[in-house]
Amino acid sequence: MSTVSAISTGDIRFPAALAAIHDPPHTLWVKGEIDALLAPSVAIVGSRAASPYALEVARQLGADLARRSITVISGLARGVDSAAHRGALEGGGRTVAVFGCGVDVIYPHEHRALAGRIVERGALVSEFPLGTPPRREHFPQRNRIISGLSLAVVIVEAAEGSGSLITADFALEQGRAVLAVPGNVLGGRNYGAHALLRDGAKLVECADDILEELPLGIRDLGLGIGSAKESKNANSASQDPVLQSMDDGDAYDLDEIAERSGVDRMKLLPRLLELELAGAVRRVDGGRFVRFRGPC
Repeated sequence: MSTVSAISTGDIRFPAALAAIHDPPHTLWVKGEIDALLAPSVAIVGSRAASPYALEVARQLGADLARRSITVISGLARGVDSAAHRGALEGGGRTVAVFGCGVDVIYPHEHRALAGRIVERGALVSEFPLGTPPRREHFPQRNRIISGLSLAVVIVEAAEGSGSLITADFALEQGRAVLAVPGNVLGGRNYGAHALLRDGAKLVECADDILEELPLGIRDLGLGIGSAKESKNANSASQDPVLQSMDDGDAYDLDEIAERSGVDRMKLLPRLLELELAGAVRRVDGGRFVRFRGPC
């Protein structure tokens, strides 16, 4: 049986992207692989009463992102969320489910088997202590964690007033990319997603459309570009304002790096993750970062 860990904002294992939002949870309860929270992630959310079309799109996007080393984040709800989780598992990758209850309280109950599979290949996550029952007011609150863990949020089928649009609003506030999948214009089933597209959200037809919105180094990882290009990126990173703002041997938190580099705090997170993947920075205790030049 997988153990449950509690990690706080000062813990090196606490996701830097989530720590940077204006109201991060003080503690995350994690059942499964904590490392799944530290990898590049994309959220896929949408209607609970999803059409067969939306279920298939969510499953396919989840599988394709997983095959490209992107962790899929969602909420284990009926419909689009569970389809995205299943797709990621089918793709052989990682997926993380964010709960509106304790991680030991599986909701909805019929997803117990799916939750068990997620624990084996990812994690169940909540800011609510063990034993906390699902409550209506918890779910909008947990949506900020879904977006906060992610570099981008993809909406698959959302009617007007859908809870998925709350996640999109949080994503915009947090400086994350917001994307939407177009659907049937009849009946209003996808009115919310179409409204996002009219307001400037990027249209998604396949996983490549999502990868294009991610920082370059992470995009290269997802596209399977080899170590030669990664090495080139690491070498050219020496001219990066973020790295130039960091003195060797010193550890900096996000606010310090933003002030020293002049890079906006929300744009800073994806850049730091990109530099981390390139081997140019490392994360240390307390959610801080140090410059890493590697061996001589």
